[in-house]
Amino acid sequence: MPRFKTGRPACLSLLALVLAGCSARVIPPTAVLPVGAPDIAATVFLIGDAGAPRPSGEPVLEALERALQGHPDTTLILFLGDNAYPLGLPDSADRTFPEIARRLKAQLDFARLVPVVFVPGNHDWHRSGPEGLARIRRQGRFIARESAGRARLLPTDGCPGPEVADVGAGLRLILLDTEWWLFPHEKPGEGSGCATGTQAEVIAHLGQLLREAGGRQVIVAAHHPLLTGGPHGGYFSLSDHLFPLRNLHPALFVPLPIIGSAYPVARSLGITAEDLASGPYKRLRAGLDSAFACAPPAIYAAGHDHGLQLLDRGRPPLLAVSGAGIYDHESFLQRLPETRFVLSKGGFMRVDLLRDGRLRLGVIEATRAGEPRELYAELLPAARVEGRCGLASASGDKR
Repeated sequence: MPRFKTGRPACLSLLALVLAGCSARVIPPTAVLPVGAPDIAATVFLIGDAGAPRPSGEPVLEALERALQGHPDTTLILFLGDNAYPLGLPDSADRTFPEIARRLKAQLDFARLVPVVFVPGNHDWHRSGPEGLARIRRQGRFIARESAGRARLLPTDGCPGPEVADVGAGLRLILLDTEWWLFPHEKPGEGSGCATGTQAEVIAHLGQLLREAGGRQVIVAAHHPLLTGGPHGGYFSLSDHLFPLRNLHPALFVPLPIIGSAYPVARSLGITAEDLASGPYKRLRAGLDSAFACAPPAIYAAGHDHGLQLLDRGRPPLLAVSGAGIYDHESFLQRLPETRFVLSKGGFMRVDLLRDGRLRLGVIEATRAGEPRELYAELLPAARVEGRCGLASASGDKR
């Protein structure tokens, strides 16, 4: 398939652009590997960007509830940020508070079935706005109160983490607030009461937790991916170039050829800190890769771009981008050389720790009727591969 990325010469043909757009829905052939409940020691569902569910019933959340049927006791749902669109949780006096609270409660309702953990996303931090710290702290208190302690926002209080949540005896989650790295306004730092207050401290603590995992399988989870074939990675569809005003409102089909490319080009050059090409984001990626060098996790899970992607850079961790928590809210996704699986449709992922120590990762599409349909699965080995200490390899990623 041809690749289209903003910033390539304008002489790319229309045919190449159209073909590149088709790659957003490519699914590689796969033999789904079934397992029975007796083989499963623990399960984590990965679902991101679920913060705007329909009032009349959200197909992705309905599919998630159906997928929970017959779950083992050691099951947890992990929401991967952007839990409250579009600007996080406002003060209760704000006119938008009832609707945003409803959106959060639709996700919190799962805490009646299994434990639930949320990580923060950029929209939860007021979409990187000046009220971000107040809003992420408010969200943490709301989640704890409304769930009677069955759900948690981790890390909390605007701290960067890392925080640990074990699922059974053999599976460890290490959770980060990656928006803390990119946020331009007031945030906790040194002397704030957080366990870590600088980027160096976050990376050192993360590396220590990975080395001390004690033989457990480890998933590191945050909102921001290390690699993506979506808009945050600098990849845009032909529609994004021709109809750029749709980024403001989906109904604004106003054709702006040539001029319309200015927005995607600016995004691909890192004009916003929320995109992989920006300086702050590059430092985040390099820092995480340096922490992974000695004892990499099996999976690094994130959301941010709205779709389902599995990406393999030739070394652990496997990169899982599960940001499709709302039906019909998907991003354009380009198939990359690192791509194992890509689908621009609503859904989520499921990771099972098997009793033999391996991980089974499944990708599940949500149908419009709210039914879960597994499209892809693979087994990850029980033993983690050790890396070379101090290797920061983000600069070597193929983009």
